[in-house]
Amino acid sequence: MPDKKDCCCNSKNHKMEKFLEASLLLLLKRQCAHGYGLIEQLELLGFSSEDMNVSTLYRTLRKMEEKGQVKSYWKAGGGGPKKRVYDITDQGLKDLEEWRKIFEYRKERIETFLEMYEKQCEYEEVL
Repeated sequence: MPDKKDCCCNSKNHKMEKFLEASLLLLLKRQCAHGYGLIEQLELLGFSSEDMNVSTLYRTLRKMEEKGQVKSYWKAGGGGPKKRVYDITDQGLKDLEEWRKIFEYRKERIETFLEMYEKQCEYEEVL
C-alpha cells in the first residue's frame, strides 16, 4: 500500500495551492501568525517540508492579501528583527466558510466513491 505522501496525487496536476489557501485561512482563524509559524502549523494539515517552501508560502499570502482575505502588519520581535504577522479578515472568514462547504461536498462524493468501490470488491470476491 502506498504511503500518505504517494497518495497526494502530485502526478495528477492537482492545484495544491488552493488547498494551501484554505489551510492558511483555517490556521489564521485560530490565531494570527508569522510565515515560519504558519509553515510549522501546515504540517498538522498534511503539508511536508518537501511540499512547502518559504517562497510558495509568501507568494500565496501576498495573493490572499490582494484578494482581501488576510491583512499583515509588522510586529517587533522580542530582541530580534520585526516580523510580518498575518491575520484573517472578514472576507477571509467568508471564503473559509465557502471552502468548508466545498470540502463537505467533496467529502460526500469521495465517501460515495469508496462505498461503491467496496461493494464492487465484495461482489468480485463472491464470484
